[in-house]
Amino acid sequence: MEWTTQNRNGGTELYILGIGQASSTCSMRFAALLSLLDDSGRAVDIPVDRVIPMKDGFQVEGKYEDFEIVSRWVLIHDITSYYDVHLEMYYTGSVEKEAGLRIGCDLLGGGKPDWMIPGAFYKENRFEHNFRKYPRYDYHGGKAAEMVSDHWSFRSDRAALPAVFAWNDGMCGALFTDEVSAIGLSGLGFRGNAEGTQIWLDFPYREEPVTFVGEPVPDPADVNMHSFKPGEQIQLKFKLYAGASDPHAYDPFVRQMYKLHQEDHTLNPWIGLKEAGELSAHGLYTWHYREEYGILNETAAFDREFNNNVKQQGDRPHMHVGWVSGAPYAYALLAYGRKHGISRYIQAAHSVLSKVASGIAPNGTFWASWIVGKGWTTGWNPKSDWLQARTIAEATLFMIRALVLEQSYGDQHKDWEQAVLSNLDFAEAHQREDGNFGSYYHCESGRVEEWDGAGGMLWIAALLEGAQLFGNSDYKEAAVAGGAYYKSFIINEYIYGAPEDVHLTPTSEDAYNAVVSYVLLYEHDKQNKWLDLAKSAADWMMTFRWTYNLDFPKFSFLGQYDFKSRGADQASTSNQHLHNYGLFCVPEMLRLWRYSGDDYYKDRTRDHIACFLQFVAREDGDFNAYKGMVTERFYNTNCFQPKGMMLTLSHAWCVGLVLYASQEAMAYAADLDLPL
Repeated sequence: MEWTTQNRNGGTELYILGIGQASSTCSMRFAALLSLLDDSGRAVDIPVDRVIPMKDGFQVEGKYEDFEIVSRWVLIHDITSYYDVHLEMYYTGSVEKEAGLRIGCDLLGGGKPDWMIPGAFYKENRFEHNFRKYPRYDYHGGKAAEMVSDHWSFRSDRAALPAVFAWNDGMCGALFTDEVSAIGLSGLGFRGNAEGTQIWLDFPYREEPVTFVGEPVPDPADVNMHSFKPGEQIQLKFKLYAGASDPHAYDPFVRQMYKLHQEDHTLNPWIGLKEAGELSAHGLYTWHYREEYGILNETAAFDREFNNNVKQQGDRPHMHVGWVSGAPYAYALLAYGRKHGISRYIQAAHSVLSKVASGIAPNGTFWASWIVGKGWTTGWNPKSDWLQARTIAEATLFMIRALVLEQSYGDQHKDWEQAVLSNLDFAEAHQREDGNFGSYYHCESGRVEEWDGAGGMLWIAALLEGAQLFGNSDYKEAAVAGGAYYKSFIINEYIYGAPEDVHLTPTSEDAYNAVVSYVLLYEHDKQNKWLDLAKSAADWMMTFRWTYNLDFPKFSFLGQYDFKSRGADQASTSNQHLHNYGLFCVPEMLRLWRYSGDDYYKDRTRDHIACFLQFVAREDGDFNAYKGMVTERFYNTNCFQPKGMMLTLSHAWCVGLVLYASQEAMAYAADLDLPL
C-alpha cells in the first residue's frame, strides 16, 4: 500500500493507492482530514494542511477555526498490509460546540460500487422484488420511507466486524474502527451514485436516512452529536485497507482484524462439552418433546407461570420437519440416547422421526410443518401453496443420518427409507439441466415456483449421503451438477435464499449450507475445486461471525451476565440478532480445517462453540429459564428489542444444535481447547 498527495482545488488531498496501482486513478482519496457534521447532516470539511513523511508512514495535520487535528498513519505488514491511524483532536473554543465527526474517503476507480458491512449489509442487500422489507441500496436513490437509498449510515454494533468495505472496477477499500470510541458508539456508512463512491466512519454514530428496527416500517433517522467542551482533547482510532478488486478481497483484512481481536476479546464458556450435551438433551426432551403428538415444539416459554396464564401460547405446538425443529434435532437426541443408553430419548427421537416420515405432500416431498389443530402445512413461505427447498432438503439429510445411525445398531425403519427416497427422487427429477434444484415448489404439482436463490443448495449434501446409503450413482451425479451450478453464488460472494421466512435474503444460514455441501463434494471425489469453494464459503460465513465482544449497556441482561459475543453469528441482514445456527456445520468446519491445514477455521469454529456454551440453563432458575433451555435471540443492537436483551423463549433448534455440536466436537476437544 502506497500513499501520495496532490494539490487540488486550492488544498492538499491524500491518496492511498490500491494494490498494484502506480497512480491515484484507483485509490482511496481523502479530500479532507475529517468533517464536522451538524444534526441535519451539513458538513464542514477540515482540510489537510500538510502531510509529513515518517519512517513507517506519515503524519497529517489540519486546522479549522477552533479545531486542531494531528493524525499519525503507520503502515503495518502482517496477514495483510493496512494503515493503523491514531487521530488527536483539540478544541480550543471558549464555549461548548456540538458536532458529529466523520472520517471518510472517496473510492476512485470507476464502475458502480458493491458494499459489505460484515453481517449487516451485502451488495444491494435486498432485491427489489423481495417480499421482506429491510435496508436496500439503489445507485439511483429511492424512497427512504421504503428503506431504499443510495446512502446508508449504521451503528457499529450492527456489524460482526465494525468495518465498511466498498468495491469498484479497480479496487476494494475498507475502513475499520472499534465499536465504541472516546465519544460514544461509532458508526459506519457509505454512498454511491453518479457523483461518486464514498465510505466513512461516524463519531458518534448516525443512522440515516432512516433507522431499521426489524419492522417493514422504519423509525426516523437517529442522529447523535458530541458536545465539545473548551480545552477538550479526544483521541480516535481507525484502520484502513486498500485491496484488489477481487470480490474475495475482504478476507485478508477480516482475518487481520480477527487476529487483533483474539488478543483483546476473551471467550467465556460457562460449561464443558459433556455438560452441554447432558443439559441440552434434557432440555430438548423435557421442554420441547410432546409425546401425544410425536413432535418437538418449536418454542417453550422460560416463564412457565406466564405461559399458563396465556393458555400455553409461549409453547408453540408447531414442528417444522427441518430448520427450526424436526429431524435434525431428533437425530441429535437419538445419537445422544444411543450413545448413553437412555431409552426415553431414543423412543422420543423415533417418534419424531416417524412423524416427519409420515408427512409426505402430494408432490412427493415432505410437508414443511405440522401444527396442532391443522395438521401438515407448507410453513412460513411467501405463498401458502409453496414448499421451500432448504427446509425439505435439511429434513432429508438428517433422516438419512438417522437411518445410518440406526443401521449401526441393527435397526431398520422402512417408513423412514421410503420417505427419504421419495424426497431424493423428487430433487433429482426436478433438477434443471444447469444443476439448479429450485428454491420453492408447489405443494401439489411439484412445479418449481421460484428458481432464484440458493435455497436448493443443501440437496447436494442430502443426495451425496443418500447415494452412499442407497448405492444410487444417479444421486451423486445430481449432487455434482448442483455443485457446478451453485458455485456462482460463492464466487460472487452473495449467497441468499436459505430460510423460509426471509425471502431471497443473504443470511449466515446460506453460508452454513454451502460449507456442508462443498465439504461433502470434496469428500466425494477429492477435487480441489470443491475444497476451494468450501473455503471461500467458510470465509464468507466468517463475515457474519463476531470477532469482538460487544459493549452491552451496564444494566442490560447481557451486560449483567457479561455475555461474550465473540463467536456469535448475525442471523441475517434482515433478522439482526445473534444466533447459534453455525453449530449446524461444526463437523464440516472441523473437517475443512483438517483438509486445508488452515487454523483460522478451527479457531473461529471454537469461538462459535465457546460462545454458545454460555446461556445453556444449568438448573431451573438459571437466567430465569429452566434446566436445559436455550434462547434463539441475543440482541446486539437496536433491532427488534433494545441492545442487551435476550428473547425469553427456548427454541427447539437452538437446544438441538447445542446437543448436536457438543457431541460432534468431542472428537476435536483437545485441538479446540474447550472444556470437557
